[in-house]
Parts: sequence; C-alpha cells; structure tokens
Amino acid sequence: MTLRGRLTAAFLAVAFGPILFGAVFVASTVTAVDRSRATERLAVAAAAVRTSIDALCQQLRAAADAVALTTDHPGAASQVVGRGLAAAVQVTDVTGRVSVATPNAPPAPWRDCAEPGRPAGPVAALAVRVELRDVGGARLGTVTAAQPVDPLLVARLAAVTGVAVTLLDGTAPTTTVAHSTETDGGREAVLAAVSSLREERVTSTPDGRYLRRAGPVPGQPLPLVLSVPSDQPPGLYPVLVAVVLLAALLGVAMAWRLAWVTTRPLVELAGAVDRVAAGDLTARVPVRSGDEIGRLAGAFNRMTRETDGYLAALASSRDQLRGHLAVLGDTLASTHDLQRILRVILHSALAATGARAGAVLLTEPGGVLVAQCTEGLDGRWTGTGPPQVPLGNSVVGAVAATGQPCRGRMEETAASPGEPRCRTYIAVPFATPETSRPREPGGNRSGEDAAYAGTTGPPARPLGVLALYDRLGGEEFDDDDLVTLRTFAGHVAVAVDNVRLHEEAQRLSLTDPLTGLWNYRYLRESLRREVERASRFGRMVSVLVLDLDRFKKINDTYGHAAGDTVLAEFARRVRGEIREVDLAFRQGGEEFVLLLPETDARGAAIVAERLGAAVRNTPVTVLGHAGVGESIRFTVSIGIAVYPDHAETGLRVLEVADEALYAAKAAGRDTWRVAVGASRINDPEDGGRGARAAPAVQSTREMSVSAVTRIPADGLPRAGPGGAPGASVERAEPT
Repeated sequence: MTLRGRLTAAFLAVAFGPILFGAVFVASTVTAVDRSRATERLAVAAAAVRTSIDALCQQLRAAADAVALTTDHPGAASQVVGRGLAAAVQVTDVTGRVSVATPNAPPAPWRDCAEPGRPAGPVAALAVRVELRDVGGARLGTVTAAQPVDPLLVARLAAVTGVAVTLLDGTAPTTTVAHSTETDGGREAVLAAVSSLREERVTSTPDGRYLRRAGPVPGQPLPLVLSVPSDQPPGLYPVLVAVVLLAALLGVAMAWRLAWVTTRPLVELAGAVDRVAAGDLTARVPVRSGDEIGRLAGAFNRMTRETDGYLAALASSRDQLRGHLAVLGDTLASTHDLQRILRVILHSALAATGARAGAVLLTEPGGVLVAQCTEGLDGRWTGTGPPQVPLGNSVVGAVAATGQPCRGRMEETAASPGEPRCRTYIAVPFATPETSRPREPGGNRSGEDAAYAGTTGPPARPLGVLALYDRLGGEEFDDDDLVTLRTFAGHVAVAVDNVRLHEEAQRLSLTDPLTGLWNYRYLRESLRREVERASRFGRMVSVLVLDLDRFKKINDTYGHAAGDTVLAEFARRVRGEIREVDLAFRQGGEEFVLLLPETDARGAAIVAERLGAAVRNTPVTVLGHAGVGESIRFTVSIGIAVYPDHAETGLRVLEVADEALYAAKAAGRDTWRVAVGASRINDPEDGGRGARAAPAVQSTREMSVSAVTRIPADGLPRAGPGGAPGASVERAEPT
C-alpha cells in the first residue's frame, strides 16, 4: 500500500472511528442504563415482596401464638379470624386429629412460611404452625394459622412494589401461572422465560420486558416472578446506523483530499533521509511552505548540519578523552560494585568511540558469555532472555575463544543468535592481569597490555569481551578505536579481578578452612538473623551444640593430623544429614553448632539421633604417628535448645544448648539432651568439656556430677536436676 493509501486509511480511522465508536457506545450505554434501572427496580421490588410476605408470616405467627397461649382455643381462634389476623385457624392434637377449625378455611395445600425449597404444586395458602404445650412443657398438638394466596394477595404485592407480579403454579416443565397482574401477552412471555430464570438474575424477554425471580427464599416461600417494561426509546438502532453510513461517505472524500496534499512534501523528505542514512550529510530538503511539513524540512536541514559538526567535534574530543583514562581507571578500581564499574566503563567507551550501543559480556561456567551490562541495545537482540553467546560462536564468542580483537561491518539480517542487530561492530577480549601474558622482567604491564590476550604464550581463559556497535555517521570503527577499546578492556579486567578477589576474601573470612563450614563470626550473625526471623513470623529455631567425645585422646594417641582428618570427616557427615536451609558452623576446636530454622525440639531430636548414628556406625581411617592407617571410632554428644521455648535471645539459646551439651556428656556421652541450664566442670578428655555440675553445694574439685534426665510428656530426655532413676553418674578422669 502506498503512503497516500495509508494516510487515507489513517484519516478514515481517525474520523470514522470515533463516530462508529460513539454510535456503539450510545447504543450500549442506553441498553446498559435501561437494564441497570430495570435491575434496580426489580431488586427494590424483590426486597419489598420479601418484606411484605415476611410481615404476613409474622402476623400469622402472632395469631397462632395468641391461640396457643389460651385455654379457650375455639374462642381465641374466632377472635383472631374476626380481627383479620388470619383467614383460618386449626388446632390439632398429637395424633393429628383436628380439634378446632374455623369456618371458611382456604383449600389445601397450605405452604408453611418456614418450609424450604420450591413447592411441588400449587400454593393455596400461607400457614404458620406453632407447638401447643401444657404448663409442664409436654406437647399437646399444634396451632396452625393460614392466609389464602389469591389474586387479591398478588394484586396487593403489585401495588406495594410498583411492578407486575406473577405467582407460578407447579415446577418446570409443567409450570403454569396461578395468579398474575400481567396482561395476557405478558403472561405468555413470563412462562416462556421461566426456564431461563436462575435465582435472582435479571433476564430480558423479546418484547422488551425484564424479569427476575423473587422466591422461594428463606422468609418468602412463594414462587413469584417480577417484571418491568423496558424504557429504551423505539427506533434507536436504525437512526444510529443511518448516521454512521453518512459519516463514512463524508470521511472517505475528506481523507483522500488530505492524503494527496500531505504526501508530496513527504516524498521529498524521504529522499533526503535516504541520502543521510547512506552517509551523505550534505543532503538538504527544499522548504516549500510555512506549515508543519515546511518546519519539519527546515528542522531536518538544521539537524544534518549540526550532526556533521558534532561528528567533527567528537573526533577531536576522542584524543582528549584518552588522557583522562588513567585517572578513570584508578577511580574505578577503588570500588567493588561491579555493575557500577561496568556501567561507567561502558558509558565512557561509547563516548570515546562515538558508538551508539555496547555491551560487556563476562565468561560464566559452562563456556558461555553472558551480557552483564548493556546500553542502547533494547529491542536489538535476536534471542530471548538474557543475551548468552557460547565461546567460539558468532563474533564475540570467537573473540573470547581466540583472544583476538575484531572489528568490521555486518548485515542486520546476518546477526547470530545472542548478538544484536547492527551494521558495524568492534569487540576486544580481556583477561585477568596474571593470566593474559607473561610479565616483562623487572617491569609492570599497563591495563591495555593486561587486557589484550592476543600475545604469545599459553592461551588463558578470558574474563569476557567488551563490544561496541554502530558508530555514529555509519562509518566503520578504525584502528584508533581498537586501541581505545583495549585500554577500556584493561580497566574492565582489573576491576572484575579486584571484585572477585574481594568476594573470595570475604568468603574466606566467614568459613573454617579445615572443615569448610561457617565459622564463629558467621555463627553470631546467622543466629541473630534466624532468631529475628523466627520472632517476626512466630516460628521456632532449634540450636544444636555438638562436641566430639574424648577428642583430646584422639589427638594425643594418633596426632593432630589424624585429629584434623576426624574433624573434616565429621563436618562432611554433618552436611550429609541436614537440609539445605540448615546451617552448620565450627565454633572452635571439636565443638560445632547447627541452626535448624522452623524446627521444634522433636525435629531437632530426630536430627541429633541421625547425626549420632552417622558418627557412631562408621569409623574413620587416619594415619597414625607411624604413618600406618588406623581405623578410629568416635562418638558425639549433642545439646539441644529451641527458641523461644528455652530462651528469648539468640546468644542465650546458644548458652542453654551448650549447657545441655554438658548434661549429655554427664549422661555417658554419645547421646543428646534438651537443655536446662547448669554450671559446668572441666573434663580433660573432652578438651575442657565434660560433665555438668550438680547443685552448687557440690565442690567442683570432686569432679563428680549427676547427669540426670527426666522424661516429660513429649518423651524427649531433658537435662536438669531431679531426673529419672537410672541416670548415670560419672567422674571425669584427667588424661
């Protein structure tokens, strides 16, 4: 389609669209307003019907109660009927025999006001039944008050609600009209629409009426249908169709004329744009008028002149920018925010080379380059998700694999998956300063030399690639741009290496080098964090303190190297018995700590049992003093405390668990205890950890304790005084 045809279609859409939309909107609004008003009227009428029927039922209940409260049932029934409170009253005994009945009672069936569900047949009267009892509360029978359901009642409901009321007789498919205030044609429409009525939803009929059910519901047992006529004006839709057709004819004529007037100067402007896109910044557009198109042509001419001057200024400022790169490198190397570093370097590289877009890609495990920072590449990637390029594939993948920089021109249709669509590109690899190439003897390498991997020597795995795309003006990147980009790549390499070294140092500061578990410093931070989380969400945190039994004896017998082997193997078994969310720490020496989030005492006891079995059942092979492999069996004692059951702070929970550990030691070792606080005494065989002290009246010089346990309701052994019979008493013997 030509530009003129597109403009004609656009003008038609702009002019004819609102008219069509307005016509549809008016029609739908009128229909919606009409339906909304009818729905509101029917809702109010339904509420009035329920209120009227409920009032009638309450009146019948009052009449039945009045008869039931007297001993003269015939007289009371006559008075109730005479006053118009009920049309009929019946009194039956416990056998169902009618003892009292007023004359002129409505025919059966009578529908009880409290009876649920829809009636299976016609309803002749509404009734209320009341139990008749003597002074002692014994049941004597029932009193029933009834009111006929007749055309008069339906007419009164229609007068109260202001809508037409229809009483149905029977159920579908044999539903008929018992009484109605509708016309004959209205009754037929009601019967035709009864099958589509669902509960209290409003339904329209072909003749323009709106219907809804008004029962049966609790408090209103009659199957009624309410209806109101539509208020929509006649002949609305034909008028709207005529207006739309007339507007369409006028719109076509006007759109064609406007499109013809507009396209002529745009054709000239398009030709000039093509010349500029090809690199001819001397192209100019003739200004034929002072309207918007004329101003656009003038603006285009000014833009080409300013762009030409901007490119010249950019080329001269590029050399000046190189002189500031050394200061920029020092500044960037002083921070550990990798994303900020990459953004600053990429932005500076774009400004220095005049590129429109660029990306910094880092090598990830698996031999894949992943874009960590991009600018100006939104919507230009050929793939989906984070841009990823396997090493050796496409331009940047080949640069990373070979270590050789690359620049050139590319057709947009030839872009490989994971690379942006571009016309010109330049890509430079960068590697860590230590692996890029050997140092000169007695000299230091610059950032440029460190980044450039295309040197002699064994190839190093690069850190990544710095790539720029589409130089301003459409020209290809030159050798000067390659030198500039190598300098920026050197800064990237130094910054990335510094950040990774900082992250590794931070990791080493929080882990134990022998076991690979978290250390005591991270234990305090993690304990505070987990206790705060448990307090905020109302959860539990279990703390287990573990101590290898008689570990000092292992060191003395087999040597400290064997002890280190035991500690490392114990840490491995601990990691194999806990969940990913659990945390394991080496607190010091042979003492370890486990944090079990969202775990109660019983769950912690299960973990303690598993850990004890994992340590007890499998010996560890170590090299003794003589260099001969020996098999060592060892056990572990465990103390358990739970936040917030045993303490209100993290450090106190750790202390209480530590005290429970001494109770486990005193109970014979190779066991676990749920903690209760007590003082401690030293056991040389356990590195100063041994039995728990008995009450304060005992001397610690006696080296004797009672590791007592009491079995509570949950069956978990606990540490504390007054334990169960048979608790062990142990004397700690120095080694």
